[in-house]
Amino acid sequence: MKRHLLVAAAVLSSLASTAFALEFRSVKETGVALYEAPTLTAKKLFVVSRYYPVEVLSTQKDWSRVRDATGGIAWIPGAALSSRRTLLVVADRLPVRAAADDKAGVVFWAEKDLVLDMADAPQSSWVKVKHRDGTTGYAKIGGLWGL
Repeated sequence: MKRHLLVAAAVLSSLASTAFALEFRSVKETGVALYEAPTLTAKKLFVVSRYYPVEVLSTQKDWSRVRDATGGIAWIPGAALSSRRTLLVVADRLPVRAAADDKAGVVFWAEKDLVLDMADAPQSSWVKVKHRDGTTGYAKIGGLWGL
């Protein structure tokens, strides 16, 4: 009986963790409008640039309800989203280092609102990132949004 309870608890635990997994996507093109409601006739709230990361909260037909780095919630046409994983620098100035270590040399400094590609999955408190010029390095996840 105890074994069955342990197995059931393990299954429920794994289901719970996947049920709350965050889905981040990026915007495919520059100049995509985000709307107040899932229709092109709704009020345009703001316009975002190519590769801007958003968190997908839900989908409805051809639309996705998304959250941005500021916490704003809006609707975007689903066709305007890419599966490309990008990260937004939210720190004022973030060092990107040669290795996942505070003592590693700085490869470049990432300024606030810069969009970086996520090169590898996060490990511990670091993530490997790639600048649009091709330079790669490791940044602390606390200075990024989109993970």
